[in-house]
Amino acid sequence: MPSALGTDSGDDSCTPASKSRAKKQDWSRQRLDLDRLHRHTTGAGVTVALVDTGVAPDAPGLGDRVTARGAAAVDCVGHGTFLAGLIAGSGGATPGLAGVAPSARILALRGTDERGQADAGLVAGAVRAATEAGADVIAVAVALPRRDTELTRAVADALGKGAVVVAAATPDPPTRGADDDVPSRAYWPAGEPGVLSVADMLPDGSRPDKALPTSGIDLAAPGAGVVSGGPRGGGHYLGGGASVAAAYAAGAAAAVRATHPDDSAAAVARRLTATAYPADIPQLDPYAAVTTVLGDVRAGLPAASGSRPVELRDTATADRATGRAALFVLLAGAGVLSVLWAVLALPRAPARGWRAAGSGGAGT
Repeated sequence: MPSALGTDSGDDSCTPASKSRAKKQDWSRQRLDLDRLHRHTTGAGVTVALVDTGVAPDAPGLGDRVTARGAAAVDCVGHGTFLAGLIAGSGGATPGLAGVAPSARILALRGTDERGQADAGLVAGAVRAATEAGADVIAVAVALPRRDTELTRAVADALGKGAVVVAAATPDPPTRGADDDVPSRAYWPAGEPGVLSVADMLPDGSRPDKALPTSGIDLAAPGAGVVSGGPRGGGHYLGGGASVAAAYAAGAAAAVRATHPDDSAAAVARRLTATAYPADIPQLDPYAAVTTVLGDVRAGLPAASGSRPVELRDTATADRATGRAALFVLLAGAGVLSVLWAVLALPRAPARGWRAAGSGGAGT
């Protein structure tokens, strides 16, 4: 199964349609217990604004639930469409690959150029457009290395209007060579106050080896060996990175907003973090976020010292999925390398001079 083109691949063509189709649910959806979640909510009535490379409105599994503003209706790279499937896709012919909130609507906004390179001005404009449109959740899949005044103001306005803002804690790892000794630093808008900063994790809860270091992470979510669709054809791709994790968290926020419509944005964010699996970085648990009774969540008050008012949860399903997932990712990683080399890289390398993205990024 191929990965979508990386935004730094150097190729001048759009991501081709995948000829591979997944036949069953991947580890990430098992880990998030989405089948169980969907018996309680599918996110109906909630709009998630996705700031990325755009979303193909006619992509399989998204149907008529996508509204794309301007250039966002064209997704050459395919990254935004991949993420939209994780947030709100129905799974199409493979229902097990549905997103976290498969009845939610997607408002697609371009925060990058056509080749997927992020731009602070475009991201700020997209966040403002999402706020003006009344989006319930704003997912920013890009991570900028420098803070931008206009983006800071746009995020503050979005939070002030009641939107839950979720952002990738770091950029996705580059697909063409990188310095292995990258110092820890903050990225934006994930570093803005009130924004849920989300990092990628492996099945065992650790961050991938090539994940860029940063601080202030609020949540971790699956971000390796994740399956979703693209803007062309009905095939599937593998992807990963903090952007994938942020998409899952945005879908979870939509599920919470659908079931707890009176909760403020801050209360929704607290619900997501307070009900996460305990770990060095709390691990997203959408089912618990939707079903757990938190007495003080609406007021956004901290829990009493040394205790957390959450119900006990049966984690056996997730634990079994984690065991299966570890094997899946190991096999998928080896498979992707060989498939990409044989199917994508070799036939096109002489003509194009590019190489396919690795499993560290689905479109970025």
